[in-house]
Amino acid sequence: MDRKRMITGVVSTLAGAISWGASGTCVQYLFAHSAIDSLLVTALRQAGAGIMFLATLLVLQRPQLKAMAADADTRRRLLIFGTAGLFLNSTLYATTISYTNAGTATVLQSLNVPMVLALACLMERRLPRGLEVAALACAALATFLIATGGDPSTLSLPILGLVFGVATAAASVFYTTYPKPLFERWGSLATTGIGMSVAGVSGLAFWFLTRGLSGGFPVLGLDCWVVLGIASFVGTFGAYGLFLHGISIVGPVRGNMLGAAEPVSATVLTALMLNTAFSWADWVGLVLMVATIVLVTLQSAESTS
Repeated sequence: MDRKRMITGVVSTLAGAISWGASGTCVQYLFAHSAIDSLLVTALRQAGAGIMFLATLLVLQRPQLKAMAADADTRRRLLIFGTAGLFLNSTLYATTISYTNAGTATVLQSLNVPMVLALACLMERRLPRGLEVAALACAALATFLIATGGDPSTLSLPILGLVFGVATAAASVFYTTYPKPLFERWGSLATTGIGMSVAGVSGLAFWFLTRGLSGGFPVLGLDCWVVLGIASFVGTFGAYGLFLHGISIVGPVRGNMLGAAEPVSATVLTALMLNTAFSWADWVGLVLMVATIVLVTLQSAESTS
């Protein structure tokens, strides 16, 4: 691979990961400056990104869209992927932010990496290997520090924040593993684009039936609409598009390591843009979670070499 193409892949992957982290900061801003709830902000963000994905697909892959719509099994899988995968994960993530902050929520979501590792060990009926043991230890210590602030006698996070954070990680495991057959058959762009559209439409319908009929649509200022647009375009549409493009060039091993920029960007942007205070335990937990991602990726590379 030529140097210029590799640089393009690395930059795209990093930009995608950083954009994901930035989306969490946008969501935290919306919670602080409006009465919007986690369900609605997720539905609006994904509906906006879904429209952008569909417009792109109609230009680039119109025949494939027709073929996917005609296949009953594909329609069923896309419905599950969009609702139980993308929408549920994003709603849980936004809910975690509402109880904690964008940086903490993103670090907790990174628990999906050791969860996938533990699941692989169970399915293969084996114990963790060398670097995997170190990765699990880093993840456990990171969670302990973030949850307790380094003091085992206290819980520095709201219990619901911790619960929803772990649930977000579990949902992330599902939405990244379930659509594998769809990715193999139809490609990541079409699968993600339609799944995002399903997530947005189903989310808006669910919000309207459960909350919209009784509470009405919250009043949003111009600043909130701008931030919501950024969360949809940069933090969802752009993040997925850039990250997937980068992965296709640099490969999954380098991609996962570069993806560690997501919790870093979320934490740093939240601290700088929203003046959110983080303790020493939060920062050490962040470093340990990044180390977890790197160790698991290195073990994967070692196992396949």
